[in-house]
This record gives sequence, structure tokens and C-alpha cells, in this order.
Amino acid sequence: MARPSVHGTAPAEPLLALRAFGCRYPESPAPALDGIDFTVAAGELVAVMGASGAGKSTLLKCLTGIVPSFVSAQITGQRRAFGRDAAMLAPGELAGRVGIVFQDFEAQLFSTSCALEVGFAPQQLGLPREAIDARTRLALERVGLDGFAARDPATLSGGEKQRLAIAGILALEPQVVLLDEPTTDIDPEGKRAILELLRALRGDGVAIVLVEHEILAAEAADRLVLLADGRIVADGHAPALLGDVARLEHCGIRPRDLDVIGHRLALPDRFATVAAAEKALRAHGAVPAPDPASHERQAVRTNGSAALLTVDDVRFAYESGRPALDGISLDIAPGEYVALIGQNGSGKTTLAKHLNGLLAPTGGAVRLAGKDLREMRLGEIARDVGFVFQDPDHQLFCDTVEEEVAYGPRHLGLDAAEVERRVARVLEVCALRDRRSTDPFLLRKGERQRLAIAAVLATEPRVLILDEPTTGLDHREQRAILALLAELHRAGRTIVVITHAPWLVAENATRAILLSHGRVLLDGDIRQLLWAGDVLAAASFVLPDATLLGLRFGATIRSPGELVARVRRAGSARGAEPSEGMA
Repeated sequence: MARPSVHGTAPAEPLLALRAFGCRYPESPAPALDGIDFTVAAGELVAVMGASGAGKSTLLKCLTGIVPSFVSAQITGQRRAFGRDAAMLAPGELAGRVGIVFQDFEAQLFSTSCALEVGFAPQQLGLPREAIDARTRLALERVGLDGFAARDPATLSGGEKQRLAIAGILALEPQVVLLDEPTTDIDPEGKRAILELLRALRGDGVAIVLVEHEILAAEAADRLVLLADGRIVADGHAPALLGDVARLEHCGIRPRDLDVIGHRLALPDRFATVAAAEKALRAHGAVPAPDPASHERQAVRTNGSAALLTVDDVRFAYESGRPALDGISLDIAPGEYVALIGQNGSGKTTLAKHLNGLLAPTGGAVRLAGKDLREMRLGEIARDVGFVFQDPDHQLFCDTVEEEVAYGPRHLGLDAAEVERRVARVLEVCALRDRRSTDPFLLRKGERQRLAIAAVLATEPRVLILDEPTTGLDHREQRAILALLAELHRAGRTIVVITHAPWLVAENATRAILLSHGRVLLDGDIRQLLWAGDVLAAASFVLPDATLLGLRFGATIRSPGELVARVRRAGSARGAEPSEGMA
């Protein structure tokens, strides 16, 4: 929708616009977009949110003309770009003016150095070498990759690759930037840096459309657009829409902790900060019960003797000579639920790949039930330690879901009856029974994530390692994955999860290992971790707001629901009647 001019004159035409717009892919039973009216003006930051399959990525591809120019689809309605009918523009006419970072950002990377990667697009515009070099240096600096020019993109962490893809678009100096979940693989500090960059671009007059699943990104927006089933169900001022907990949950979006707490306690105001929430809770007598005085907040974890996995003074350096692990020692006991946390490049994935033999240490040793992994074949290790990659597409290769799940058990030499038993069981556990004959690459992202887990589970490993299992998923899909992991943990499985999501760590893990520059900075029980504020801050790990709020009352809180329960329990213990707003 066009915004009134602050000077009272007619507003300028939006840079990009869709009017009564629809999009239907071939053989699709329902339209991907239906009756869309959407605009973005110069200097405007528009966040687009919704459940997986709502049409968010399709919206971006239609704005650029990728659909239908390169992806076949039936289009209805009008699409305008820079004051012209976009149907009359060749895709090349938008090059340099509209840049897009795809959800699968790794597909955009192909060069042998970061400098070549970022300089490729401006080179195609025919710019002189001096201009290309200047744009490349500035773009790398703006995304926090200063000094990475000579690095091979293949050696970067997932979050660093994501920032590199963003830099490649920024080097074009476009008028419109479209970003499809640009912070999914980036640590909390990196997320904040990217959002600050977007604010700076907006100040320069660049229009930004940001597709995200996380509330943090939407809080920086001028407008928030909510999509459901290909239709816009809300388009308005971001703060107002972000406070509507019920609507967000209906759209598959995880609301802010503070909004959930206020909603469940029926408090009248929305809290902008943790400090404001504390003040409001005290004013309404909604004080959570503190921890018992005997709680050992500073207890130090002691590794037990019955370790399933032992990491003994492990060191590792990649071929470039860059040290990735620097003398790590720890034990993982049977039945633990461990979160590996830390900034991008801290060594999380490198450490995880040592736990199943994908990488061998250049110093020290990793042992499985007392046996050095270097003395074991990979197939032997895989029987006990399963690994689910960050991108499930990297480990899916069969023609059907059933064949994908059966592949591992068959290669373990199991008979046909046992293979079928395992396939049926894990398809049921992973909610994929009705997808048995489906091509894996026709599944949604969340379904492919569950399939990757199912394929590993079918080998019945004692340890399940998952690298960022919830990235790119809407909140309902995230909850489904986490419920599956919780069920497996209750059944005795050892779970190791790499994640950048503080709420996932706080609500689900029993232990956290915080890495920084290839070293263990902190290793302890989750509730001990939550009190280690100074150490966490040094590693740029930000606790969830529900936890931060609980700490102000002396309470170790893992989730909004736990804080609300403690408030109600404390009120019952006092025999107090609920104050107005807590009924």
C-alpha cells in the first residue's frame, strides 16, 4: 500500500508492486499466491512471515521475475517494477537494480575465493577493475568478513557462507534487496550485525523485503506482512502485529517470550524490554517463585567414568593451516541431551564431525566406548553414531522416501524382514508413513529434515548428532522436530545438537558445551549455564528473554511456560487472589 508523503504531496510509485496477483505452479492443486496486493517503496523495510508453504519464497521470486521467466508458472494480475509493467521487462533489465539472496544460499556460491565470489556480479555489469575491487572490499567489510578475501568459500562455516552470499548481492549496489531467511545459519551476534546493516541500507534509500521465521528480524521492519496459504492475512505496523500472540501462532511463527508471558497472564500492556516486563510483573503481584536456596548455581561439571564418547585433547587444523580445534577434552555419557553452542567458526561442526569419524584429529584422540575411532571403519562407527547434516538435501539421494530409509539398514546386512520392520517404525515415529512412495525432493523442507533423521534412525545408532536441525523451518515444524528428539531422548538415545537458537538450548537440552575459537569455554548442566551471564556475554550468546526475566527474580527459567507456572504457583502458595489482568 502506498504511504502518504510527509510533505502532503502524492507519494511516489513503489519500486516494486504486485496488484491482484496470483501464481500457480504446474500440476499444483492450489495456487502458491492468490489475490496478492504488495508494494515496497524506496527506503522501506518490509518483513514477510508465515508458515512453510505460505508462499513467501514464491513472492520474492515473482518480484524479481524469476517466476515465470525461469520457473514455469501461470501468472495473473499485474506486476510493476520501477514504474513500468514488469511483464515488458527482460530479466536482464533488472540486473543490478534488484538483488536476491536465496534460502539455499550455498547454491549461489561457486568461486574459489571470497573476493572472486563478491566481485563476480559487478564484473558482469562491465565495471572497471578499480570499482569492482572497491565494491568487493566494502561488501565484505559490511557483512563482517573483512580479511576473508583470499579464503575459499568451501572452508567457511555455514553462517560465514550466508554472509558471503549477502555480500555478493550488496556489491551490485541494488535499489531493492530481497532476502529469503538471511540469518538462519548466523549466530546471535551475526544476526544483530546483519540487521544493523539492513537499517543502514534502508537509510541509504534501499528498499528491502525480508522473509524470515524469526521475530528478531521483523522487529526491525517498517511493515510486517503475514502470509497464509498464499494469501496476505495481515499487512501493517510491525510492533502491533508482533504483539498478537494468537495470530502469530496460527501463522506458524514463534512469538516473543515476553509477549507469550503477558498473553498467558492476561496482563494489559506489551513489554518492550525485560526491564519493563519485570516492572509490570511486580506491579501486578505476578512474581515467580525463586530457586531454592540450595540450588548450586556455580557447580562445575565433572565428567563421569562411564563415557560413551570421549574427546581427549583433540586438535585439528584444516589444510589452510587454520586451527579449528585447540585441545578439546570432554566426555559424553549415554542418555545425555547435549547442545553444542558458540559463534560461527567456533568449531561446533568440526567437533561434531570428529565424534563420528568424518574428520580425524591432527592431535589427541576420540574414543567410542573406549575404542579409538581411527581404529574403526566408518561403517562400524555409523552403527553407533548417526549424523544429520545441516542441509538435509546433502544426504538424500534415493528415489522414494521408503528407499531412503531402507538404505542404511540394507547396507548393514540386515535381512528383508528386519529392514521392513525398521522402515515402518521410523516412518511412523517421524510422521512420514503417508509419504512412503514420494520422491524426497518433492517434500517440504520440514519433511525432508524429518526424512534425514528417519534415515539415520533406521540404523538404530546409540548417538544421534544433528547440525542445526531447526533452521529454515516454521515454528510448528521446529516443535515437531524437537518433540521427536525429546521422544528419542526419553527412550535412552544420546542426542547432540548444534544450534544457534538460545530458546532451543534452554528448553530442550540437559547440558550445553560452549565453544569459542576452537576451545571449550563452558561445559555444564543447562540450569548452571543460565547463570553464567558474563561467560555467555563474552561469547556473544544471548539468553532467551524468559530466562533473563526469571534471573531478575532469582529464578532459573527455561521457557515462558515455566515462568508463568512459577508465577501461578507462587500466587497459590501465598493464597493470593489473582489481580486484575491475571484472571
